[in-house]
This record gives sequence, structure tokens and C-alpha cells, in this order.
Amino acid sequence: QVQLVESGGGLVQAGGSLRLSCAASGRTFSSYGMGWFRQAPGKERDFVAAITWNGGRQSYTDSVKGRFTISRDNAKNTVYLQMNSLKPEDTAVYYCARARTYYSPSSYLPDDYSYWGQGTQVTVSS
Repeated sequence: QVQLVESGGGLVQAGGSLRLSCAASGRTFSSYGMGWFRQAPGKERDFVAAITWNGGRQSYTDSVKGRFTISRDNAKNTVYLQMNSLKPEDTAVYYCARARTYYSPSSYLPDDYSYWGQGTQVTVSS
């Protein structure tokens, strides 16, 4: 069983920065792509960013390009989301997820992920 634990959320003013971390259990972390999603109140869970198993390719939703950076440290079984120039519309619960299939390309589809963390709240004040 894989467990994902997010941390690093909090309250920040617009224009500020936060760094989210997602620590994964298990010995196969380095074989799977990872993704970050977010869900605002009353809205669906949306794709934010993804990274391939070896960190060789990253993908982002348009609204965060140039502001957010996804990265991973396979030696630490951890994936990160560096968020800069935060906006009030970035307010949401952020979830990390592990891809369903090993060595797969990064995906923006929630159904392509089989394990999810419990989420961490990010609140950006104006």
C-alpha cells in the first residue's frame, strides 16, 4: 500500500510563495510519475502539474505556467511544488497523486492516478 503525505500549505498574501512537499512510502516511488491537483470549494479537482518518473519532463496547466515548478527527489521519495507569485485564485486544497502505471508519460487526467494524499490547504489573501 502506498501512502502520500502532503505538507507545506498555509496562508500567504498575494505575490508570496509556498513550497509544497509530498512524501511517499514504498520502494517503487522512482518508477512512477507524480502529479499535483487542486480543488477549490464547490469546484472539481483540477490538474496543476505533473512530472515523469525520472523527472525528465514536466507539464503544467496554463494558469500556473511560469509561476509554479514541480520537481522530485527520488532518493527522498518526495515530490515538490514550488509556488511563486501566488494569486487569490490559487486558493484550494492541493493534492499529490501517484500515476497508475509505472514509467508512463505525465498525465493531466485524475483517472490516470491511483493513489492520492489527504491534501493540504493553500489560502492566498488579497
